[in-house]
Amino acid sequence: MRYGPRKMIVLGAMQGEAKKFDKIRRLSNIEPEELNSILEELERDGMIEVIEKKGLFGKQVQMRNTPAGTRELQEGLREAESKWGEMKMLYERKDKAGLKGFMDDNRSFLPMMMFFGVMDMMMFSMMFSMMGASMGSYVPGEGAPADGAGDGDSGGDSGGDSGGDAGGQDFSDPGLDGGFDLGF
Repeated sequence: MRYGPRKMIVLGAMQGEAKKFDKIRRLSNIEPEELNSILEELERDGMIEVIEKKGLFGKQVQMRNTPAGTRELQEGLREAESKWGEMKMLYERKDKAGLKGFMDDNRSFLPMMMFFGVMDMMMFSMMFSMMGASMGSYVPGEGAPADGAGDGDSGGDSGGDSGGDAGGQDFSDPGLDGGFDLGF
């Protein structure tokens, strides 16, 4: 998986019904500035494409995953499912220390697993009970990663911003939303 869990959540939100900035923001629970940065990077890397449509009330900007973005999302989901399988195995073996260590090492994947419904929430809560921990110590409120701590987006995500926006859009500009989603 090339991108970290937060970027995978954005790709996942776009794979579904979210095509506009505000809807992606609401589903992903990511602050507008960070979301804009993520969208610019995904566009620059060819994972999403921007489509401008002329609507009844002016220009509307929508985004969607490219085939490469869809492949990246599928790879990320397979990795999350694999990690969930390892967590289940550790839980079933009653390996408290192993489970705690695994969850500590993969903390950034937990919100992604919750977002995509990869995990069984009942079993997940029983894991915390077995470890004597609270869910809040591993998963920030609302299930989305908070402030990027332990995000994991650095692994395999080469490059940085060399200045400029590489021709990308400022997706957070409210004027680009078009105002209404009439379903056209």
